[in-house]
Amino acid sequence: MRRRIFLKNAAATTAGALVIPTIVPSSVFGASAPSNKIHVAQIGCGRIARDHDTAETLKYDQARFVAVCDVDSKRMGDSKKRIEDYYNKQSGSNNAVGVKMYGDYRELLLDPNIDAVVISTPDHWHTQPAVEAALAGKDIYLQKPTSLTVEEGRLLSDIVNRTGVILQMGTQQRSMPQFRIAAELVRNGRIGKIHTVKIGLPGDPGGPVFEAGPIPSNLNFDMWLGSTPEVEYKEKLVHPQHDYSRPGWLRHRNYGAGMITGWGQHHYDSAAWGMDTEHTGPISIEAVAEFPKSGDWNVHGDFMVKHEYANGITVYTSGGYTNGIQYIGENGWIFVSRGSYTASASDPVSKEKSSKALNASDPKILEEKIGDNEIKLYVSEEQHGDWLNAIKTRKQPICTAETGHRACSVCLISDIAMQIPGVLEWDPATERFKNNDLANSMLSRPQRYPYGTDYIKR
Repeated sequence: MRRRIFLKNAAATTAGALVIPTIVPSSVFGASAPSNKIHVAQIGCGRIARDHDTAETLKYDQARFVAVCDVDSKRMGDSKKRIEDYYNKQSGSNNAVGVKMYGDYRELLLDPNIDAVVISTPDHWHTQPAVEAALAGKDIYLQKPTSLTVEEGRLLSDIVNRTGVILQMGTQQRSMPQFRIAAELVRNGRIGKIHTVKIGLPGDPGGPVFEAGPIPSNLNFDMWLGSTPEVEYKEKLVHPQHDYSRPGWLRHRNYGAGMITGWGQHHYDSAAWGMDTEHTGPISIEAVAEFPKSGDWNVHGDFMVKHEYANGITVYTSGGYTNGIQYIGENGWIFVSRGSYTASASDPVSKEKSSKALNASDPKILEEKIGDNEIKLYVSEEQHGDWLNAIKTRKQPICTAETGHRACSVCLISDIAMQIPGVLEWDPATERFKNNDLANSMLSRPQRYPYGTDYIKR
């Protein structure tokens, strides 16, 4: 908003022209005036944008979507229509707003009328547009996982810190009250000193080898691949062309690491909140996992990961545990989960609807109040609304780039440990493995020119 005002004033001043004041209606001024709204662009118009990010952000009157971007023109056009239909219905007009479309997010970032971006792309397209948005001075809402590699995540956090833009991670569990309540109770010693945390996290099943086909005319497949290797087009490894069900790229290692990052960042972020380890990481990792022996879907299936922290806490993660987080202390335990919440219609957690959102070894623990002199954690009513408030106030949101990077790093080094037998020693200060060159070589990936963070001018 400040950038728009500055550019308009600068243009008038440098032109050296006589500025004649214009009489405008009073409705233009005030909190609801168009000039006071945060102009937002949606980058990535797939399932999570449609069902969650765009849908949630639209609810806030302080924001106004002005542009959409996707490499699939069908999805982009659908997103434009849905946004325009929403604003038209709200205003009772047939042309309340015109939403611009961009096939290339880099062109979108050049638009000075855009204040902020919501990035809801596939995992391999998270870090690069977020870094470039930060360099362009745009505030950012970024879907998890933060990055495809640890090195990318460090780059993003450092650049966000340097530029001063507001970045909110899409780890919306932080805005669900039960996760904050559980973390506050643990941090304030209601179950004594915690020694173990158990995290329930499913794996993904494998699949067959899928048939290649012609690239749809509405899809810029080369840009969709981005920094990942050039391969033939298979719809089952990209996204469905006829609906918004769960996309196949989630189960291929070129584009992510599977559920360890897809859901893992949520749970590791929430667990770190309770363990007070948000800005550090484990000191050792050991993992076992099953990977498909054939087929195109090749991310991990059943697995178990063990993390040890310098504060004496051991974290176990497995699909064998109930989906959620169990803190175990000297005097009892607390379990927390999403309960019946789902972020999208095809969210894999739908089967967990019978789970309690908050439980404890003694129900009285959950009734205890946090005193004024005790640790009280950040309260957010909803993740996207908290981001918009942070843009207005310029105060940090509930889940910053650094916090998101640290949680994502736990996921990524867990994936590395699944592929390397034995215990890996991790230094959270240097973000390197102490005893394994092979593991360190997996902290980054080769990037296909001209895409990737390696080729960003900064």
